[in-house]
Amino acid sequence: MLRRTTFDYRRRDGHWERQQRETYDRGNGAVLLPYDVGRGTVLLTRQFRYPAYVNDHPDGLLIEAAAGLLDAEDPVTAIRRESAEELGIDLADVDHVFDAYMSPGSVTERLHFFAAGYSPASRIGDGGGVAEEGEDIEVLELDFAESLAMIRDGQIIDGKTIMLLQWAALDGPFAQVRSRQACG
Repeated sequence: MLRRTTFDYRRRDGHWERQQRETYDRGNGAVLLPYDVGRGTVLLTRQFRYPAYVNDHPDGLLIEAAAGLLDAEDPVTAIRRESAEELGIDLADVDHVFDAYMSPGSVTERLHFFAAGYSPASRIGDGGGVAEEGEDIEVLELDFAESLAMIRDGQIIDGKTIMLLQWAALDGPFAQVRSRQACG
């Protein structure tokens, strides 16, 4: 829902001024990076994003981490639902990584970021999203190093996905792997 709000704001110098802002409230969401350290892989999705398409993305297909709105659920329940719908996997445990506002100048949404280990045994279906909701999602199992290279060459341009992949490389499950490789 788009809102226009007028409010009084006290500036750092102590003066008050009347301001007006537009905000888009779509609810909060959750995003997930499933990883398999043993095989060196991550699960991502590819799907059409109309806003990217109309903003000069050639085909509108973005590679992303699985995500969705919370609706009336808590973040863990929502991301487990999304992992089943979009990726076709069931995850017993998900780890909360951090929260972030992705576009705080205009959008109220706060994203809850999660990561979870997965294996071939986690598979419960094909994934692909919910067709009745217009979802047509391709599941991608990518080599982790390849996914990082895809950021550098512009194939992955989704902010939430970049954040999770960088987290995985710097502080997450692949940080220790990269440290061992550097040492050895």
